[in-house]
Amino acid sequence: MATKPMTKTQLVAALADEMGADKKAASAALDAVTAVVTKEVANGGAVTLPGIGKVYCRERPERMVRNPATGEQIKKEADKQVKVTVAKALKDSVNG
Repeated sequence: MATKPMTKTQLVAALADEMGADKKAASAALDAVTAVVTKEVANGGAVTLPGIGKVYCRERPERMVRNPATGEQIKKEADKQVKVTVAKALKDSVNG
């Protein structure tokens, strides 16, 4: 069941069909949603996309990691990681 992921062009076409609008309007809507989510998460906030999930930024502390090639221990600085928690409705629709 390995299918290719939907491309942006395919997503825009599907959005335009679902919205009953043209592809230009659907592309603008998708770009606007992307910009809002990116700006909010970059500022440390979280965005809940109803029926899809929650996108948020998590801070990871400084830690020791190992280089698999040499086995050498390296200190990795603290950083941030974007996380997505999938909504229960989406999980249920996939599994049910």
